[in-house]
Amino acid sequence: MTAFTQDRLKTVRADLEGPVLRVRLNNPETGNTLTADMLEELLAVLAPLNDRPEIRVVVLSGEGDDFCLGADREEFAASLGADPTGAGLRVIVDRARRVCEALDTANAVTVARLHGRVTGAGLALAVFCDLRVGADTCRFRLPEVALGVAPAWGGVLPRLLNEAGAAAVRELILTCASFDAARAERMSLLHKVVPADELDAAVDGWTGPLLRRPPGALPLAKQVLGAYSRGGRLADGGLLDAQLLSAAAPCRAG
Repeated sequence: MTAFTQDRLKTVRADLEGPVLRVRLNNPETGNTLTADMLEELLAVLAPLNDRPEIRVVVLSGEGDDFCLGADREEFAASLGADPTGAGLRVIVDRARRVCEALDTANAVTVARLHGRVTGAGLALAVFCDLRVGADTCRFRLPEVALGVAPAWGGVLPRLLNEAGAAAVRELILTCASFDAARAERMSLLHKVVPADELDAAVDGWTGPLLRRPPGALPLAKQVLGAYSRGGRLADGGLLDAQLLSAAAPCRAG
């Protein structure tokens, strides 16, 4: 897959199948934890999407037993050990925000295909996709408060509040409770729940109709929807995620 120099990607796989780009988190030994390297590779794949109008649908999935177990906390600690000011950590978290923005602002329709555990930053990646389907065995969790840090990664909090509602999100963040696919669907974090062996069919069930739409219609619809959902962008606390995490993490380390 020469368009995205697959030979240079180590923790992400990107396969172009006509107008559909399939992007997979490809580090199953770690539960696809989101390292700085994986974020850099995701940016390399996602950032150029709007220069590739022939790509009309992007499917985001994960290899192995779990979609994504969240950010790499050991890398956070190592970064702070190397630079206690948090400058290195801010670079990583700012990169996360740019990855999520690339998913959010892509002209292509983005589809999250979820299975296994979807934790913390993994849920952030998913919620920035336009459409989300999950296996009925999925388990979700927002563990940041239990880890002693702010619920701040990728600008996810405003997106979560917009998609799922303040009351439900407040409970999940404060209690750090695990929840299942059925609840995720009731909260609109998932649009569809299916048995694990029907995930691909569910994705294909969306992809076919999307590709039949006039090429300019879907980007325009996304831009209109985005304009309304990001109406409060100037007050978006997600822009402070890098500073919040780098400030809180030393306190946790102490």
